[in-house]
Amino acid sequence: MAAQFRGPPNSANGGYACGMLGREIAGACTAFLRAPVPLDTPLSLVRDGAGVKLLDGAGALVGEAAPAQAGSLGEAPAAPSLAAALEAGRGFPGLKRSFHPICFTCGDQLADGEGLRVFTGQVAGAPAGFVAGVWTPDASFADTAGLVATEVVWAALDCPGSVAWVVQEGGGGLLGSMTCEVRRRPGAGEPCIVAAWPIEQSGRKRLSGTALYSAEGELMAVSRQIWIGRAPEAKAA
Repeated sequence: MAAQFRGPPNSANGGYACGMLGREIAGACTAFLRAPVPLDTPLSLVRDGAGVKLLDGAGALVGEAAPAQAGSLGEAPAAPSLAAALEAGRGFPGLKRSFHPICFTCGDQLADGEGLRVFTGQVAGAPAGFVAGVWTPDASFADTAGLVATEVVWAALDCPGSVAWVVQEGGGGLLGSMTCEVRRRPGAGEPCIVAAWPIEQSGRKRLSGTALYSAEGELMAVSRQIWIGRAPEAKAA
């Protein structure tokens, strides 16, 4: 996977990697990341029954996906207005305290067309952690029909799920799994609303919901994510 699609500096963006798997399965599916996805390294997609696996050059498993179980996506909330999302995005915490400045999804040091620049922040008047922003896909991420690639839609829904927890309680993490259904891919240059919300926490696991809407509020894609927080640091004796 090309280094352009990184999340952390030395591994792939989790949403993009999950989306590479998800594009091979019709309808909603769940993708799991089993190891950091290497950059600038040959990878292969292998069919496994109704699912698919992502292998590195040595044949080691780095990710896999299968059709999602019924009801696993839950209900997405109504979209905030375009104006509310635009205002919320100005409060993206990564603009004040850098997260991953070169992340394909939310990196603020990447130009349009190089990264997605999906910036989400707290929506005024919404419950704590309900974040949103406006994303207008660059033409470089579209296919010959002018529609954004499926894996790019997954990537756009990635980081906001972590931002929701950062805004609510200051904790983020690494993406462990993502269940997603893309109902309509946006066109290049089409303003979209990206929203995310925290759902529940169990130990180091945090569950988030994310969604992509048209400017008029049409639900175009929805996901559920499991984020794995960092292990507590050992206290000095």
